[in-house]
Amino acid sequence: MQFGRKDSILKYKLLYTALVLFIYLLGKNLPLYGIDLSAYANQTLDTAALLIQAISGDVYRRSVFALGISPYMMASILVQMVVAFRSADAKARISPKKKNYIMLELTLIFALFQAVLQVRNLSFAVTGQRLMLAQVVSVVEMIAGAMIILWLSEQNKKYGVGGQTALIFVNILEGIVAILTKGSMESLVIPLLISLIVIMIMVILENAEKRIPVQRISIHNIYADKNYLAIKLNPIGVMPVMFSTAFFMLPQLLVTGLAWLFPGQETIIWWQENLVLTKPLGVIVYIAILYALTIGFSRVFLNPTETTEQFLKSGDSLVGIHAGRDTKRYLSRNITRISLFSATALSLCLSVPMVMQLNGYMDNSLSALPTSIMMLTGIWSNLYREVLSIRDMDAYEPFI
Repeated sequence: MQFGRKDSILKYKLLYTALVLFIYLLGKNLPLYGIDLSAYANQTLDTAALLIQAISGDVYRRSVFALGISPYMMASILVQMVVAFRSADAKARISPKKKNYIMLELTLIFALFQAVLQVRNLSFAVTGQRLMLAQVVSVVEMIAGAMIILWLSEQNKKYGVGGQTALIFVNILEGIVAILTKGSMESLVIPLLISLIVIMIMVILENAEKRIPVQRISIHNIYADKNYLAIKLNPIGVMPVMFSTAFFMLPQLLVTGLAWLFPGQETIIWWQENLVLTKPLGVIVYIAILYALTIGFSRVFLNPTETTEQFLKSGDSLVGIHAGRDTKRYLSRNITRISLFSATALSLCLSVPMVMQLNGYMDNSLSALPTSIMMLTGIWSNLYREVLSIRDMDAYEPFI
């Protein structure tokens, strides 16, 4: 597609994203078949519901888009973990098309599993045989909704701004508005102060970087000393936080499924009651998952082995570091240290309000406010950079 001199790529992309978000918000307000809406009129929000809402659809999980993008995110986690541990030759043999088919199949499996378990906790306005029919229809609607959301995010990635993060941005913003409108001014003072500190921390993490000098054999001018390999202090952004929420749902779904198959088992019931973000065990497991994913994703996306091989192929090298094994070790140490620092900073931002909530210093629903604002800040930073890059593209004059 060619744009004339007065055309704006950014304008078209923003309009397309606005259309995608309109469809998404419309689906979030379409109730499932036979659902009892009056049962959710005065439902309270807790930490788990608000965090999960970032990757799910509506906060009460009663709409056609109830599953959100969580099935796709969990499928993406598994595929990326499997691919990361394969050799370079094995990775080369996996075509993008085959990878997409695998992720789609896993998404359908996760969507079916989540929908079946989730429909058991919904309140319906019908009984008897109509109740069973309503549950079956609701499962089909939720799976279809998850596939539509996946399609919308892919279309927005191609023609809009932000890809799937635009949908996550709307979810988080909706959760923040729900917290602010239901909380009193006195109860919001401490969460807002913590949120302000979290914003400053995230701005630093998203904009600060470690620069490792690189010697490029193809550059022999005054810019030769200005080449470097940049690693952000927060290498993966807030993606580990969102994936942690999705990953945290896996043991929850497993325990829920076991409780369904083996009712009355005290051990399973104990795990089901304590594996939540309002109990110490749930907070510890969540933070441990965050640490593991932050470090794991950093090593996957900033793969020191692949970077070392690229240097060997191009003839470039790190200044003062021998090529090959020494370069790999040096990069590996730096990536590990930076990811540990990032994981610690993110964990502190998450755990402080959760611990305050466990000790009664903060309301259950308000403890999710700093975390939601942290994710919103990280996503907004990435969206802002993308908008700037598209705007810069508009600044180029056409040749003809």
